[in-house]
Amino acid sequence: MAIGATRAKVYALTFAEAAMPVVGGVIVGVAISVVAGRAVQKLLYGTQAVDVTVILMVIALFLIAAAAAAFLPARRAASVDPMEALRSE
Repeated sequence: MAIGATRAKVYALTFAEAAMPVVGGVIVGVAISVVAGRAVQKLLYGTQAVDVTVILMVIALFLIAAAAAAFLPARRAASVDPMEALRSE
């Protein structure tokens, strides 16, 4: 903010930095769960390999949790007085 960033840009930057590992983890997790589901389907009779509604609900839960976890640091970063930040550095 000391070099001209707005509060919205600080929020966007913080959320973008928090989203990178979350999105990567969700992609890897979905891939692993599909592979594991197919292995379980071969071993157990009458099971589905992939349940799209469950996967979408879990993805939504993870994204909501990540957004909630990123909100407090974003709010703290956006509320810092630029002159105090420059003095402390």
